[in-house]
Amino acid sequence: MDAISFGTDGWRATLDTFTDDRVRIVGQAVADYLRDEGFDDPVLVGYDARESSPGFAESLAEVLSGNGFDVILPERDCPTPVTAYNIVDRGCSGALMLTASHNPPEYNGVKFIPSDGAPALPEVTEQIEANLREPEYLPKEGRGEIRREDLVSVHAEHARSLVDADLSGVTVVYDAIHGSGRGVTDALLESAGAEVIRLRCADDPTFGGAHPEPSAENLVGLEEAVEEHDADLGVANDGDADRVAFVTPERGKLDENLFFAALYDYLLESDAGPAVRTVSTTFLIDRIAEAHGEEVFETPVGFKWVAQGMKEHDALVGGEESGGFSIRGHIREKDGVLMGLLGAAIASEDPFDARVDRLLEEHGDIVADKISVDCPDSEKERVLSDLESELPETVAGQGIAKVVTLDGFKLLLDDGSWLLVRPSGTEPVLRVYAEAGSHERIEKLLEAGRDLVEPLV
Repeated sequence: MDAISFGTDGWRATLDTFTDDRVRIVGQAVADYLRDEGFDDPVLVGYDARESSPGFAESLAEVLSGNGFDVILPERDCPTPVTAYNIVDRGCSGALMLTASHNPPEYNGVKFIPSDGAPALPEVTEQIEANLREPEYLPKEGRGEIRREDLVSVHAEHARSLVDADLSGVTVVYDAIHGSGRGVTDALLESAGAEVIRLRCADDPTFGGAHPEPSAENLVGLEEAVEEHDADLGVANDGDADRVAFVTPERGKLDENLFFAALYDYLLESDAGPAVRTVSTTFLIDRIAEAHGEEVFETPVGFKWVAQGMKEHDALVGGEESGGFSIRGHIREKDGVLMGLLGAAIASEDPFDARVDRLLEEHGDIVADKISVDCPDSEKERVLSDLESELPETVAGQGIAKVVTLDGFKLLLDDGSWLLVRPSGTEPVLRVYAEAGSHERIEKLLEAGRDLVEPLV
């Protein structure tokens, strides 16, 4: 059981560690948690497009059923946000989702999603981790029913009710990277009237030999297709389609910070409300909010904290620079399927590049980037403690106006730029983020951040 650990977004591991026996132990822990909390409604078990996922999902269903819960399995692999939305729509006790997100196919993972469809907070995952034990099964007469149902249609109907856009005349190239967004995001775009050109939408549990990560280097084909077809927009999802990336005709792969800014600007045209963003996400959101008389609330990195902030502040939108976003009226879980539709809706009203150009002209240029510094998980706490006593008076020639310690150390500099050092919750590295007004300034900031951190590791 020592091999099972719930991190930032559930438990992920390579398949030599992520075994059927251990998955069943997690299922028992969740069954005990739900029973202890008084839940007795059905439980969903979703799964992504990996070859190992359907079998693990069936094992979890057996354990939950064996503990007296009715279990709903999807008719096919499906995106995490589709599973999360169905929890709320069907009044379920919660869900277990089999996915390793953007990790390569030799990985898998499992996470628990509570009854409100938002990511589980640490107090929940800590209880589940404390419950880990070998599964026990009730006699046959006490076991729950296992059934398969369509989860995609109700999510699509809800998405169309939130984004009532006519995409006739809009051409979108959609790249599923062989993940669970295939046949879901593209179908949703078509249902709104868009012409959709599909890339990597075949069922391939190896993800075509690539990681199902919508990074710039992995979306070169999407950029080429947008240019070839003179498309208005390119849309891509990660493996479980909870995150989204966009390609525009002029910019190519669009910085997720810039999409967030365009999204908030678009939503403010017809509604009002604050935004929630993580410490690693652009201050451009703050500038847009200020121009509209709105507030921005900052959270630690991790969508669970964004979701909590959205709940506390009735936020119009919440997001993070890694490509996870949600909006008011939807579940408080990042949803790359819904965002694909919203991105196309934005492009249908105004060319995406024109909107971004206008925002940068009005609020100032922003350039953001990040690097990683290797650091064993066991050393992260010590390094951050040492960093606190080693913080300089200036960084890359600018004084430090303020230090924010919400998640690691965020140094706000006199010229309006910033540098952030924080531990990754998923990899043995420290992340160094920076934002400034030019690429030259970013390079200096990241170099200064590396020089600050590396001697301490």
